[in-house]
Formats: sequence, C-alpha cells, structure tokens
Amino acid sequence: MSDKLELPDILVASGVITPDQKEKACRGAIASKCSFGEAAVKLGFTTDEAIAIAISKQFGVPYASRENKILRVEKGQNLEHVVSESYARENCVLPLFLDEGVLAVALTNPEDIMLRDNLKLLAAGLEIQSFVATRAQILKAIDEFYTSGGGMIEKSMASAATSPDEVQEVESTNDGRVDLDQMVKGAEGAQVVSLVNAILKQAINERGSDIHLESYDERVMLRFRIDGVLYERMAPLKKDFNGVISRIKILSKLDIAERRLPQDGTFSIKVQNRNIDLRVSICPTVFGEKVVMRILDKGAVELNIDKIGFEPRQKEDFLLGAHRPHGLIFITGPTGSGKTTTLYSILNTIRTPELNFMTIEDPVEIKMAGLNQVQVRANIGLTFAAALRSFLRQDPDVILVGEVRDQETAQTCLRAALTGHLVLSTLHTNDALSAVVRLIDLGIEPFLLSSSLCVVAAQRLVRKLCPHCKKPCQPDAKDVEMCIRESLLDPPPDPARITFFEARGCDKCARTGYSGRTAIYEVFLIIPEMREIIYKYGGDLARLRDAAQRAGMWTLRASGWRKAIAGTTSLEEILSVTIEE
Repeated sequence: MSDKLELPDILVASGVITPDQKEKACRGAIASKCSFGEAAVKLGFTTDEAIAIAISKQFGVPYASRENKILRVEKGQNLEHVVSESYARENCVLPLFLDEGVLAVALTNPEDIMLRDNLKLLAAGLEIQSFVATRAQILKAIDEFYTSGGGMIEKSMASAATSPDEVQEVESTNDGRVDLDQMVKGAEGAQVVSLVNAILKQAINERGSDIHLESYDERVMLRFRIDGVLYERMAPLKKDFNGVISRIKILSKLDIAERRLPQDGTFSIKVQNRNIDLRVSICPTVFGEKVVMRILDKGAVELNIDKIGFEPRQKEDFLLGAHRPHGLIFITGPTGSGKTTTLYSILNTIRTPELNFMTIEDPVEIKMAGLNQVQVRANIGLTFAAALRSFLRQDPDVILVGEVRDQETAQTCLRAALTGHLVLSTLHTNDALSAVVRLIDLGIEPFLLSSSLCVVAAQRLVRKLCPHCKKPCQPDAKDVEMCIRESLLDPPPDPARITFFEARGCDKCARTGYSGRTAIYEVFLIIPEMREIIYKYGGDLARLRDAAQRAGMWTLRASGWRKAIAGTTSLEEILSVTIEE
C-alpha cells in the first residue's frame, strides 16, 4: 500500500474523518492534482494540524507546534547561518536546534528525501532530525526568527551587544517613580537611540499600522500590526526595555519619570522623504509599561472615492446624500475599520472653495487644505458638543464630527442638520441600520430623525490577496450556494463560473498571501419609504432592512461576496469579517 493511501487510513482510524469523507477527499485529490491532506482540508473535513499529526504517526517523527513549545528556534546557535532565510522560506523549513552533531528541522513532508539531503549539505554533513509542522506555523516561525523586512532590529541589537554596559536597568522607587538622571542617561544612549530607530523603520518598511511593545516577567514582546493582523518580531532585550520606553517618552514629550499612570503623546519622523506621524499610548501593567504606537503615514492614504472599495451603486447612493445641502450622514464600524479615511474621501470629492468646511476630531489624523480642523481638548472644555456649538456661529456649510458619543453631541448634530448644514459623523454599531436605533436611544425623536437622516453606512476592512501568488481554488458547493443566495447579484451568477481564490504566500507579501486592505460597505440611502418607517415605527430594523432590499441596497456580507467573486479577497476573509444575515 502506498504512503499516499496510508494517510487516509490513519485519519479514519483516529476518527478524524469518516470513510465516506475519505473517498470524497481521494477523488478531490485526484481531480485537483494535490495531496490527500490538502484535499481533505479544502473540503472542510479536517484541519492542517490534524493532517500534520497524522503524518507524524505515519512516518514516526515528532509533531512540532507553537502550542507544544517544540516549534521554536534555540537562541545563540547561529542557525540563521546554517539555513538562510531565503532557503527556509523557499522550502518551508525551519532549523530548530543543534545537538551533538544533529540538526533538528521542522518541515511539512518528512518523505522529501531531496530536501533532507540538501539540508545535510548545508549543515556540513550533520545528521538531520525531522519534526513535522504545518506550513502556516512554520512560515510564522520563520517570520519571527529571521525578522523579515531587513532585520534592522536584529542588527541594532547585535551592535548594542558589543557595548552592553552603556544600557543599565533603571530601578523603581517604592512609589513607582524612578531616578530622572539615570532614566535620561539610559534613554539617550547611542544603542537605545539606534534600537528605537530600527523598530520604527522596520515597522514602516513592513507597512505596519501599529507597533506593540510590552514587557512580561522574563521577556519582552514586540509585534507589528500588518494588514490588521499582529506579527511578532525580534524584541529588545529585557535589560534594554526601560531605556527604549524612556526614549519613546522623550520623543513624545511625555513625563519619563512617571510609570504609574497612562500617558498619550505624538511625534513625527521623516523616512525616505515621507513625513510620518506616530500617536503614542503608554499604559502601566503589572510587568512594566506597554507602548502602542499608531503609524499615520500620510503618503500611504489615498483619499480617492474610486479606490477605497465602494461598489458603483454604493458610491452613487453615498454621493447622492453627500451632495445634499443639509442632512445627517453616519458611518458605523469598529475602531480601525477605516471610517475616517472614507469620510475624508467623501469630503475630498465634494470640497470646493464655495463651501465652508469645519471638522472636530479626537485626534485629527488627516490634515487637508481647505478644511478648518479642530482638535478635541477635553481637559480645557473643548468637547465635541462645545466645538459644534461654536461651529454654528462660524457660518459652516459642511461639518464633520469625529464621533457621536453622547446625547448632547447627537442632539447638536441634529440641530445643525435641521438648520441647513450637512453633518457627517461616525457611530459605533455593528451594522448601518443599527445607527437609527442608537440615535433614538441617545434621545433623538424619531420624527426629527426621519426628516434629517440622509445616508447610513457601515464598513469593515478585509485583506487583499497578493496579486503575485493568489491561486484559484475549487469552491465547496455549499459556499457557492451561499454566495449566490447572499450576494444579491441580479441576475444570479452561474454556479459553474464562480471561482474563488486563496492565499498562498511569496516573497513579495512576506509569505502571508495578502498585501494591503480594502473596505467592504453597506450603504443605505434613506428613501421615502424608510423615512416613513422611522417616523411611524422608530428603530424597527426588520422593516428598514426589507425596504432597503426592495430598493436594491445590500449588506456587508453581500458586498464581501462580490469582492470574493472578483478575486480581490478570499472566502476565508469574508467569512471571518462578516456575519450571516
């Protein structure tokens, strides 16, 4: 019996799949010209982890994963010189440790004799001990070990190691404060300055949106958020941590001696002739302070309504509301879903010298000529509501309010809309039409809301498939049926012509399979029938959804399906970001 037939039997004997699923996966493997394990996973019968465990039983080699603590590289053995990063990525293999003439490696296929022979040559004749791991976990471990994106942090740390005495651990006093002179000395050391610069440059080069730096009992963790997902990178040493935090505080003009209270600040840097703002938040934890830096790269934000993800009908409906002389427009969605970018893209489209634009935000993240932008300063009484009251005496035409958080702000926005101004703002609700319920809960009378509301929209961000390595995949019949039902396309697409794409990973996308993000929307233009429902029934979501659907408007899930059919994103992304209606 061939090895390929042994794996299905192991899975059946272990109760992972049924005999019927085994037969279907075998047929799928033959039809797709892939391995049995890949076919079983694509059909949803099992997981990559279960396949890897079965392979370990089949060949009698250990299973390695992040959970069982085996899939980790032994530090200090110079394994990056034994197996280069490019070779590790190309062959999906990770060196784990050296022990008495044996090189342990994690790979996906222990049967690959050629790979094992090549590794033996790279390791100068050392014996190779194989461990089985999933492709996804090996690639993530490679990211962490080799510090993709140039390895700036690793190089900076190597440089700092040549003069370790320049950075000293700063001890806290009993009340949580520290010796200021000692702290400043540590923050201004050449190694600390170089290390902070390396962290910032590497995060920017990798298209990171946030930098997370946190301390634990025995280690420091550094992570970059790239395309909405956190990836771990090589972190500073524990002894350097306080110096790095102090350096960031100095750049942000914060109190470097205060370690008991949260602090917020900002600073700007110039990288490759690009001005980049960083918003810093520092929070005390039981093991030290945690820093999160939001990277605001003005050059990376394109305020073009044609390129942010609107479907043609959605763009048309949104602009119908935005070109009205007065009324309320709301965008909903969680923090970090791109609401501000969408609002500024709309303002950039309707901006003319004949109109007076005023904005109140917390904070002002995008600066645009032609707009009078105000930063909230609650400590001196400059709140959203207070600024709005002042705006009404400034002869505005269009007002942007960063967020409606309370009754006073909601009522002031409504008053501005009713007195001849176009007001754009955001709310935190799960979908667009829930904004109606939220505003009524904040004390807005339904009869006033029905006459002033123009557009409500919701948005989410989904990762875009890397155009260099995305691969067509055979969709499951259930997924195709769900796509046709929920996409609300007219006419419905032919099931035989629907093709989904999946993430694979290449050097251009750092082996993630994704590159960049785009938005999916639901945009509801408030038509007369919906106004009547708000007036008579208040926040009756079922009636509002029915009226919107009859008018040809659709939900986030439908917008997501259209992006998946177009090959912009993957099925997995849509199912993880949206919910079934």
